[in-house]
Amino acid sequence: MSTTGSGPGGSAAQVLRGLHRDRAAGDPLVLPGPWDAVSARAFEAAGFPALATPSAAIAVSLGYEDGATPAAEMFAAVTRIVRAVSVPVTADLEGGYGLPAPELVERVRESGAVGVNLEDTGPSGELKDPRAHAEWLAEVRAAAGPELFVNARVDTYIRGTSGPLEAAIARALLYAEAGADCVYPIAAPAADLPALRAALGGLPLNALAAPHGGPAFAELGRLGATRITFGPGLLLRARDDLAALATGIRENARG
Repeated sequence: MSTTGSGPGGSAAQVLRGLHRDRAAGDPLVLPGPWDAVSARAFEAAGFPALATPSAAIAVSLGYEDGATPAAEMFAAVTRIVRAVSVPVTADLEGGYGLPAPELVERVRESGAVGVNLEDTGPSGELKDPRAHAEWLAEVRAAAGPELFVNARVDTYIRGTSGPLEAAIARALLYAEAGADCVYPIAAPAADLPALRAALGGLPLNALAAPHGGPAFAELGRLGATRITFGPGLLLRARDDLAALATGIRENARG
């Protein structure tokens, strides 16, 4: 069920890119985050037109801490998810695992994913130099051509940066110039979305949402979000539900 081929609507990458275009203000693209084939199929069956894997959720599902999943295991997990569904899949590949841009792009192609989420946090937890990161993103863009949707994550809000909004805008504009298709100032508060939207012009803006609570998706869209993702939130919600189920089964077994 790989999505890498072309069909009546064009390649899966073109389909994914098209989903970000011409969206009404109150109708952002909502992309749930599968962590395995079962969750991917559940989200597809619910009618979502594309999926966005979260690296933190895949890490938890494989028994790793966030950021500690070996690259080979992450690519293998993404490959299984892509194989399980017929909708486009974009993959969170953290900071790119230190891979040169051409090798990263080739491994993404081999996985079947048609989009990537690449963050600007370095391996030691520090923010990367924005210009150096932009240069690397430009190399990814050049190696991939149009058949890869690049979502550039901006981490100023989660790294204790002074003036995170202004820093996020500065980084986002550099990444956009480097060829990013979308920018993702992760954990930006809803109140900052209008300023981010205004600064970015027509470039798609990714916002993080909780699986329950927080502003409604339509409200996030009206504030400026083009698309909405969840990080590991959906897995954590499923984990809590599974824990409650396990407790109920155990209590039933005790009579």
